[in-house]
Amino acid sequence: MSEDNARRLDIRDILALLPHRPPFLLVDRIVEWEAGKRCVGIKGVTMNEPFFVGHFPGHPVMPGVLILEALAQVGAVLLFWSLPPADRPRKLVYFTGVDGARFRAPVMPGDQLRLEMNVVKLRGPVSRVRGEAYVEGRLVAEAEITSMMVDAPVEGGA
Repeated sequence: MSEDNARRLDIRDILALLPHRPPFLLVDRIVEWEAGKRCVGIKGVTMNEPFFVGHFPGHPVMPGVLILEALAQVGAVLLFWSLPPADRPRKLVYFTGVDGARFRAPVMPGDQLRLEMNVVKLRGPVSRVRGEAYVEGRLVAEAEITSMMVDAPVEGGA
């Protein structure tokens, strides 16, 4: 995808940025972003999600910790896309902390999560972002997430 047309990212673009793979990749597309400031992702929640097998049989609810992970992945896309393109493959973003997590409503199969991330602080490799997850305009979860960008291990290295 060209840098000029980077406001929307599809699943191929996300796979090129994030090291996550299904079933742990929790972002389907990016619909908005502003480098170093803001990013909005979408996750379509389907009954085929592997976590619904055990959470909870007969009453499927997306685990809150996975909503936080989805927010963190959108935050990682924001941070990666803020780097020069040549640097992106050489970096990883580690989720290092969460504050103020609140879960306001259950997320169930058929819901579409809108994952909005805003930079609170970006200083060197450390970032703090505020995330809010919505279903049909209703706030379902929120948190502040801290992360650190590190060098990715060299393939074939120890």
